[in-house]
Order: sequence, then C-alpha cells, then structure tokens
Amino acid sequence: MPTALSVNLNKIAVLRNSRGGSEPSMLRAAEAVVAAGCQGITLHPRPDARHVRPQDVLDIAAWRPVQIELNLEGNPFARARAGYPGFIELVEAARPEQVTLVPDGDGQITSDHGFDLVNDAARLAPVVARLKAMGCRVSVFVDAGSLGAAAAAAVGIDRIELYTGPYAEAFVAGAPEAALAACALTARDALAFGLGINAGHDLNLANLGRFVAEVPEVAEVSIGHALIGEALYSGLDATVRAYLRILGRA
Repeated sequence: MPTALSVNLNKIAVLRNSRGGSEPSMLRAAEAVVAAGCQGITLHPRPDARHVRPQDVLDIAAWRPVQIELNLEGNPFARARAGYPGFIELVEAARPEQVTLVPDGDGQITSDHGFDLVNDAARLAPVVARLKAMGCRVSVFVDAGSLGAAAAAAVGIDRIELYTGPYAEAFVAGAPEAALAACALTARDALAFGLGINAGHDLNLANLGRFVAEVPEVAEVSIGHALIGEALYSGLDATVRAYLRILGRA
C-alpha cells in the first residue's frame, strides 16, 4: 500500500496570524490540498495559539470530507488556559481520526524529540485509553533508534511517528545512512509488535523518496513546513501532486 500524505497546515496559520484577520484562509488551503489528492490534514494547535487555533481545528473538523483523515498533534498533558481548552478536550470536541502525541513544551519553536516509550508508557496509558474510547487511532512521536514498541503495544498505542529531523539534517550533509538505519531499526521494532509506522519533520521533495524506499512499511508521512515553502514557488496543487508522485499515489 502506498504511503499516505497528510499535509500539515500550521504554516498557513502562521502567515495569517502575522497580519491578523482571516487571510490566507485555513479552509481554502485545506480545500486546495485535498483537491490535489492528499489523504489527510494535520494540525498541531499549541497552547499559545502561535499558529493553528482551536477554532481552526473545529472548522476543519466540521468541513473535512469523509475520505480525509484529520490528524491532531499535541502534548497530551497540555492543560486548559485562556483561549485554549486543553489538548485532550480539543480532541474530544473535534474527534479526529488520528491523534499524534508529542512531548513538546510551551516554549519550543518546533517539536525536536519524541517520547521515551519505555519510561513514558505508564503515564501515557490513561491518555491512550481515553483517546481510543473516543474512536481515535493513537500515534506517538518517537526518536529514531529507540526501541520501545513492546511498551507501546502493551498500553494500546497503534502507531509510532518517527522524528525525521536528524535524517533531514544528515541528508543535507550528504551522509544519511546512519540516520536512515536508525529510522529503519525503530520501524522494524514497531512492526514486530504490530504497530504502524508514521513519519514526519523536515521531510521534503528532495529527501522523501530515499526515506520511504529504505524505511519499511511507512503508512503515512506528515509534511508541512517544507511543503508550504515549496508551494510558494510552485503552488499548492503542483507541490502536493509532486509529493504524491514520490509516494506512488499520482
């Protein structure tokens, strides 16, 4: 089965928020990437509302076509505060098909590490149970090279998402082999315990093909920053279609 493409629209929200108002429109961007053929939309609403806001999540959740998977990313321990209902509460309101748990702190510019499933599985267990009771598939962001699939499977986690930032950096440096091997190691460990494989962070048109060729059975990639940047030159439709060609979904 070809790898699915979920387009992260956070950067559209960054551009909108920089000026205020409602343009560029999150819904129009979602319509454009879906029309181009992507399989999913990813949103990562942070408590400080620096990009995607809770209302964006609710609007896209209400709009999404039946064939499109909504993936919400966030820290499951992020609590309610002014303008933010709490991550789990937002999931409960939006009912996405997939939730990706990420251990990012409030001050992080972007996600830069995963959960340590061997040590974190116990505290994630009640969160996972609550999310699955809502009907969500649960994925957890992990570092390449980690071996925590047994603990993840024991608490009901469905997939891991490989943090691919180090691979992207190694690719630019011209020596991606070790990073790819680390990704493949973690993927094989996950597959051995019945978990699915997602991946994301700094994947782009240049490095994606080699990644999906060498990491086994990647079910889904979530791509935002690079895709939106590339779309500034080629347009959203053409850029999404270029990714789909790499994934064998043209």
